[in-house]
Amino acid sequence: MYEWQKQIQVIMDEIDECIKNYNDEALTLNILSCKLGYSEFHTTRKFKEISGMSFRDYLRHRKLAFALKEIRDSEKSLLDIAFDYGFSSHEAFTRAFKKTYGITPSEYRKKPEPVLLRTKINPFDRYFFGFGEIGMIKSTDDIKIYFVTIPAHKFLHIKNYESNGYWDFWQKQSLIPEQDCETICGLLDSIKDKLDDDGGSEANSGSGQIMAYINDSNGRLCDWGFLRTECYGVRLPADYQGEIPPQMLLIDVPEAEYIVFEHGPFDYEQENRSVEGQIETAMSTFNFADTGYCFDTSPGRIIYMYHDPERFFKYVRPIRKS
Repeated sequence: MYEWQKQIQVIMDEIDECIKNYNDEALTLNILSCKLGYSEFHTTRKFKEISGMSFRDYLRHRKLAFALKEIRDSEKSLLDIAFDYGFSSHEAFTRAFKKTYGITPSEYRKKPEPVLLRTKINPFDRYFFGFGEIGMIKSTDDIKIYFVTIPAHKFLHIKNYESNGYWDFWQKQSLIPEQDCETICGLLDSIKDKLDDDGGSEANSGSGQIMAYINDSNGRLCDWGFLRTECYGVRLPADYQGEIPPQMLLIDVPEAEYIVFEHGPFDYEQENRSVEGQIETAMSTFNFADTGYCFDTSPGRIIYMYHDPERFFKYVRPIRKS
């Protein structure tokens, strides 16, 4: 049942890798279908069935998403960017860009505003399908625990009062017009100056997007014993003055102290649940004695959760003097 999800995932991964390396010659349906050992016709049909769009449309949208970030963040000429991402001319690039985003590349460079980017589709995820871990568990490293002071910043986000966990969050968001995962992640991906952005292009993995939990009397009772509301968004500079998408909220987060529970890089398929369990145990058993602090569960405080297997898995929880 899931074999074709795995196969199409291979193509999705290869597409992004080739785009990142400006390797347009390898981005043909013929080459990619040959890697899978299937005909172009069969691969095309399955690609559309699983992704919801044609191979050609997906490839064009991903190229434009990468190109937009270069327009936004670099001083490279628009013509060079057009050629780098496989467009035959400045005019062809401009037409495709405007048709997709409603603004020309030159207009966007002058005034970047949130637009809906095509984030990478990940059709095969073991945890989404409930498969759990595979193979030997390798995570034996201790959780790093440390205190930090985080400067004042803003948090641009959506929130769901009813959700319980990451997948449940997005399933419930999919029922709200213009607040589904594709729309929200696409908009957040296009926003400049995210504090946690390392230049990646995948939702919740290196592009500055994070899950968060706001202490909220209207929220759900969590396993940690207090009420919280699940959120998803990005941290922005305290002086951020950019446009706010209408379906999102922007709040000020004052400078405050936090405690961080962090695990280093790990194999997502083999270790995700084990690593999460280690962090949960570390948080529930941490002894604040002699530190002068305790967890701060007062209304409005935010817990940030960073999940980027190639770098870390960590919770950043607010604290106060006890």
